[in-house]
Formats: sequence, C-alpha cells, structure tokens
Amino acid sequence: MNDRHRTCIYCEQDSSQVPLIRFVFKEEEAWICPQHLPILIHKPAKLAGKLPGAEDLSGAAGHDQE
Repeated sequence: MNDRHRTCIYCEQDSSQVPLIRFVFKEEEAWICPQHLPILIHKPAKLAGKLPGAEDLSGAAGHDQE
C-alpha cells in the first residue's frame, strides 16, 4: 500500500479534496478521511477488499458488523 497515493481507502478522495488521517495496519501505511473514520472504528469489515485483512477485524464493542 505504500506505493499508493495518499487517498482515503474508502472513498478514494485525496488530500486536495478532504483532510486525511494516516494509520498503519499490518506494517502498511494507509489513509482515511474523517467522514469514513467511523467505518474503520465501528464496521471495519466494510473495508474488505480495500484494506488487506479488514474482514478479520471486529468493530468497537456494541456495534454489529453488517
């Protein structure tokens, strides 16, 4: 993922369009915009196919995975 441009992993907007937050998962750098940060926190399985290994993540306690 390091070779990808800095874009939100969910909506693919770049930093000229939205603010981006950097995070590291499985030793890989990724970016997400504030609008989609709740998906990473509460329903990370929705990032399957966009973030390798996301399908194995569980959301914050008390939130169902859809």
